[in-house]
Amino acid sequence: MIIKTLREYIKEAEKKKIAIGHFNISNIEAFHGIYNAAKKLNVPVIIGVSEGEEEFIGRDEVSALVKNAREKDNFPIFLNADHHYSFESIKACIDDGFDTVIIDAVKLPLEENIALTKKCVEYARDINAKEGRDVLVEAEIGFIGTSSKLLEEIPEGVSEETMTKIEDAKYFVEHTGINLLAPSVGNIHGMVKGGNPKLNIERIKEIRQSAGVPLVLHGGSGISDEDFKNAILAGISIIHINTEIRVAYKEALEKYIKENPNEIAPYKILKDAVGAIEEVVYNRLKLFNNL
Repeated sequence: MIIKTLREYIKEAEKKKIAIGHFNISNIEAFHGIYNAAKKLNVPVIIGVSEGEEEFIGRDEVSALVKNAREKDNFPIFLNADHHYSFESIKACIDDGFDTVIIDAVKLPLEENIALTKKCVEYARDINAKEGRDVLVEAEIGFIGTSSKLLEEIPEGVSEETMTKIEDAKYFVEHTGINLLAPSVGNIHGMVKGGNPKLNIERIKEIRQSAGVPLVLHGGSGISDEDFKNAILAGISIIHINTEIRVAYKEALEKYIKENPNEIAPYKILKDAVGAIEEVVYNRLKLFNNL
């Protein structure tokens, strides 16, 4: 297999009307669960680390982990700096070999968001030209909450009013030069215990046509299969899942420890948690890739 660039896999996904799965990790167990599932289905996959996750697992370590897997197995696995909030943190990830980065400046006024995002785009382009790389830059506008966890209700501040406006998406892309856009279209970070809201499929379609770049759906955990399928057809090319695998990991770990209170070997304790993550990722990747 000839490994293409992430940009090429995204373009291919759009053409096939499928989406690339993006899954976050903060330890090597989660990495194995995700990677095992992707290899079984033989589909591209993106590993994501937020600033907090990156700090725990180590930026150099996760970069080496993904790069080694890609080169050793000749497999399309890529690394994303998920939700980084400063130019300095974005620069560090690009310098460390990340394939794509997300500058999250949604809390800033639109023009300040544009200025910071543009600075990140210009740095990535400079590195790409100097080193022959193809680092992609993603940004977001609109608000979908901030934390991947179980929620009692929709996060405060998330409403119809905070969805991404079509004209704002077009303006933002034109003035930043980003490669990927993450809109607010009814999605939220985390999972609402009573059920997540439905996606605005028509808004996705309109934003994709207006913005002119591939779209990324954040906050994929808890979204219905029907909404996923319709969102992909409407223009979503990458889907982020985090809370679902965190829940699977925690529940499997708790179950094993309860049933084996005297076990102290980490490789035994964590085996079921890896399997639980693999199962979630496998099912999501099957759906996203229409398999």
